[in-house]
Amino acid sequence: MESYFYVLAGAGLGGVARYALGSWIMARYAGPFPLGTFVINISGSFLIGLVMTLLTERFQPHPYWRLFLVVGVLGGYTTFSAFEYETLQSMRGGEHWLGLLYVTASAAAGYMAVWLGAQLGARQ
Repeated sequence: MESYFYVLAGAGLGGVARYALGSWIMARYAGPFPLGTFVINISGSFLIGLVMTLLTERFQPHPYWRLFLVVGVLGGYTTFSAFEYETLQSMRGGEHWLGLLYVTASAAAGYMAVWLGAQLGARQ
């Protein structure tokens, strides 16, 4: 039961961070591209690469750290469901190229970010 507390606490922090950063970005950018969700997903990809590498390859912390940081904080922070809905809205709105750009850029940049995070985390 204790493990659920760590996930819940982390998810709350991650969700608040997502809302704050997404709101801040979108207040400064009013274009049709969902930049807030994009930045959150790419930075979340980087962070999961970094944190998972540190937790599994460099350090041997208590398993609750992975539940708190990865499942909780980063699970609450990243926005895959919002990403999918925004893609659907682009397609429904006739912005097919924008939707395709969003999916392609998110996958490519997300992979590069998780790779970079893992590389940074593996550095001695």
